Amino acid sequence: MVDAINRSLSFLKQQPQLNVRSEDINFLYDAADFRCHIIQHIQQAEQRIYLTALYLENDEAGQEILAELHQAQRLRPELKIVILVDFHRAQRGLIGHDAGDTNADFYRQYCEDNQCHFDILGIPVKSRELFGVLHLKGFVFDDTVLYSGASLNNIYLNKKERYRYDRYCLIKHSGLAQSMVEYIDQLRLGDFGVVPLNQQQVPKIAEIKPEHKRLKRFLKRQQYQFSPQVRQHKDIGITPLLGFGGRGNLLNKTIRQLLQSCQHSAVLFTPYFNFPAAISRDISAMLKRGVKITLVVGDKTANDFYISPEQDFRTIGGLPYLYETNLRKFARRHHKSLLEGMLDIHIWKHDNNSFHLKGIYSDDKYMLLTGNNLNPRAWRLDLENGLLLHDETHQLAEMQQRELALILENCQKISSYQDIEDIKDYPERVQKLLSRMRVIRADNMVKRII
Repeated sequence: MVDAINRSLSFLKQQPQLNVRSEDINFLYDAADFRCHIIQHIQQAEQRIYLTALYLENDEAGQEILAELHQAQRLRPELKIVILVDFHRAQRGLIGHDAGDTNADFYRQYCEDNQCHFDILGIPVKSRELFGVLHLKGFVFDDTVLYSGASLNNIYLNKKERYRYDRYCLIKHSGLAQSMVEYIDQLRLGDFGVVPLNQQQVPKIAEIKPEHKRLKRFLKRQQYQFSPQVRQHKDIGITPLLGFGGRGNLLNKTIRQLLQSCQHSAVLFTPYFNFPAAISRDISAMLKRGVKITLVVGDKTANDFYISPEQDFRTIGGLPYLYETNLRKFARRHHKSLLEGMLDIHIWKHDNNSFHLKGIYSDDKYMLLTGNNLNPRAWRLDLENGLLLHDETHQLAEMQQRELALILENCQKISSYQDIEDIKDYPERVQKLLSRMRVIRADNMVKRII
């Protein structure tokens, strides 16, 4: 066991790193502050703005972001603006809503009306959205990276009365910013079928099939490029990571090494409780060797797919219940660890807001910032990234403790699996849906792709 832990620690320490002073890393603690910093950095950027997200929505927040970008470029014509979103997600409406104008229609109309001179690019990670999306995260403003799992719309940015809670970190480092920019430039300038979504005609995926094949080959082999630095004693090391596909996925491997190297305590955040089998095995092994695990998940009502009882029920509304049944099974399987205090499960709920946190703390030495949901979809299908922070001298301890304390303020701690609702407690229409899925074994298929 000791040899295995040492091998995992050696893997983490040997990862190439960038040196960052602790004073150049700052956490934000709520969605409204996140929005303010985005706007502030857009207004102050002098050379470049690179925004990468799953989507930029046609709502008040999305319109505000585009307006700020347009104004920034109008005042500083030399300012380079690049926006990347998922190719498929941009060309459909919201799940469960009536068909109408898409985000791509919004981009096209806005840029035409305002004579914008920047493109909003769609990345076709897979031929269909069901089988994988652009899930890269991170905004670059000159030499500052603002990293979060959030996309850009009203709820993620707390533009109106509701918010979707995430993690938010500001890192000022020219090497990190440049590495992320160079990767995006390779995506947009390569012959990969990456097209502006704000142009009049957007090709169908079938029309760019050869380019799409080249894109997938590129995604599987490429990592962030940078010149590694020798870390000084009080500096924070940062390793930027990419992950795509089930094989050769460096981000997945790093996540497992974080868990397998952990000796004392770990904290895991996930909004959709549906661990890949490999992570489930690692957690079981951690508990057996005496590692204290804290798991923070969202309540089913804090899930973005949740449909309240007074609304018309749709099949997609069964997902939060499916995740909760996963959590109850997990808690029951590890009931002894719950009773012994070696496993803490915290369920987040705050009014009608939603939960979108993801990432890992490991032994107070490592912190993973990522958009990876720690689920099978992130593990095998989506294009993901993350930032591994090496903090052996605990320079970020105060910020980490504050972040966790604020997260736990709206959590209920589970003392037994029986504190989690069983399927018999669900609304009748949900019970029927989950029972039908089990009979035809559709629940297992859904768990692999959602």
